[in-house]
Amino acid sequence: MKELPLAKVYQLLEPGPVVLLTTAHKGRANVMTMSWHMMVEFEPPLVACVVSNGDHSFAALKATGECVIAVPAASMADAVVAVGNTTGRGLDKFEAFGLTAVPAASVAPPLVKECFANLECRVVDRRLVAVYNLFVLEVVKAWVDPRQKSPKTLHHRGYGTFVIDGEVVRLKSKMR
Repeated sequence: MKELPLAKVYQLLEPGPVVLLTTAHKGRANVMTMSWHMMVEFEPPLVACVVSNGDHSFAALKATGECVIAVPAASMADAVVAVGNTTGRGLDKFEAFGLTAVPAASVAPPLVKECFANLECRVVDRRLVAVYNLFVLEVVKAWVDPRQKSPKTLHHRGYGTFVIDGEVVRLKSKMR
């Protein structure tokens, strides 16, 4: 074994696909790229996510308690990375990166039309926001685009390195 620098541990435990998080505050929608999230409950579906307090979206999420988690296919990689490398403080990132905002049914932030799944969320637990910038979200409405068959997802490995889903393997499980 060779020692690994502690700053690289997160590259080994990447929690899931890179997603887009949309917020809306004071009449303006924004979108950011997010990799640090995880499921914490099946039903109701709860998702924990970290949004840096330096991100423009942090203030909107904290103020409104609403967001959409949009799951892009790997084919959107260039737009996803561009969104993540750009602040929304003075830029409409939907327009700048060719994304289409679609009204959500239950929350103010928009869905992202180009994504194969969109999860409308409300913040249900803020206890770790002040310490870790960690929000717990309840998914209140979920959407999928049936036209996008078996999309591959993008997974962040750190410092501009990504992995795309590979072969699907089905094994016996006690869960349905």
